[in-house]
Amino acid sequence: MENGSTLKKKWGFQPNPELNTASEITIRGVLEMLISNLNQSDVRHVIPLGHGDPSAFPCFRTTQIAEDAIVDAVRSAKFNGYSPTVGVLPARRAVAEYLSQRLPNKLSPDDVFLTVGCIQAIQTIITVLANSKANILLPRPGFPYYEAVAQSCHLEARHFDLLPDKDWEVDLDAVEALADENTVAMVIINPGNPCGNVFTYQHLQKVAETAKKLGILVISDEVYDHITFGKNPFVPMGVFGSFTPVVTLGSISKRWIVPGWRLGWLVINDPNGILKEHGIIECITGYLNISCDPPTFIQGAVSDILGKTQDDFFAKIVNLIKEDANTCYEGIKDIPGIICPSKPAGSMFVMVKLDLSAFEDIEDDLEFCVKLVKEESLIILPGVVVGLKNWIRITYAIEPSYLQDGIKRLKAFCERHSKKA
Repeated sequence: MENGSTLKKKWGFQPNPELNTASEITIRGVLEMLISNLNQSDVRHVIPLGHGDPSAFPCFRTTQIAEDAIVDAVRSAKFNGYSPTVGVLPARRAVAEYLSQRLPNKLSPDDVFLTVGCIQAIQTIITVLANSKANILLPRPGFPYYEAVAQSCHLEARHFDLLPDKDWEVDLDAVEALADENTVAMVIINPGNPCGNVFTYQHLQKVAETAKKLGILVISDEVYDHITFGKNPFVPMGVFGSFTPVVTLGSISKRWIVPGWRLGWLVINDPNGILKEHGIIECITGYLNISCDPPTFIQGAVSDILGKTQDDFFAKIVNLIKEDANTCYEGIKDIPGIICPSKPAGSMFVMVKLDLSAFEDIEDDLEFCVKLVKEESLIILPGVVVGLKNWIRITYAIEPSYLQDGIKRLKAFCERHSKKA
């Protein structure tokens, strides 16, 4: 092209449009949109009831044992180099021992793959299963990252419902109806995000029996493991690994209130060796060979974090979340236009249904949340993001005074937009 030419050069690159499309359905993407709608002239503090990260509040600070473990790992100078693809052996052994406490079959370090938070664990197993004709069954409502990754991998996602009138149990009839010869797996999240439910032992067994019947594996997202405060205790899906292969995903993010430390795991619960026989284990290792590793010094601290944290720390965190859950549930009972079908019993969330007929100028959940953030500096996630249009997901694991203020603002907003008699 000659100097001074007005012709525009044609470049050979362009963005991948599927990445933009996939990112639009993520929680982070929608929260960024909501934040952009904040009224900058509102002097009140912003109340974040849209994202499950209580670490910003002093009452949810992690245990000193975890902090000291990080410091000790750094000062030891033993964890300054690259780690093995699957994670350092002592850390994998610690995760195996931690999870084996509630399992009938003891895990080995070879069953554990360390990841950059639970997010990379999700990305790993979805990518590994993404054959050309394959499909995967996802819960609705659910965590949208599964769908985003599936879309980017050209893996068809099919959705089964969770039943609000049955404490958000899996609609197993729908699972069977959706599955075909190309179905590779189903995903469950327990304790539930976004529903705040906790599956019973009996229901998990039915899930395992259904998966066995269909010849598919179960991906069990247990990132909120042990954060339960209702009648149902936490039961790991790995208990049923002898029924059907189970891939357990988890991390230290939620139970230890350290999501920014980015240490998670993908764990194989498969005493019958089905996944190894079908090449899935080899493929997981292969994928991790071409992806990033969690920081080595974090891995070096995991043994002490998992092995030395005292029960009183966990009890304190769960009690705080339980009190917040009760405050949220009781506080929204009398707010016009919103209905909560079940009291949260685990994780950090509750799903609330909008009765749009009660409002005079709100068409859907997205408009509800946009107007809410503009008028009240209150951020709540629209349900359409997690698969339920005209619902909202409320995060309640924050400083209690912030939560109380948030409930007052939500009530004022709903009353202001209610249809007048």
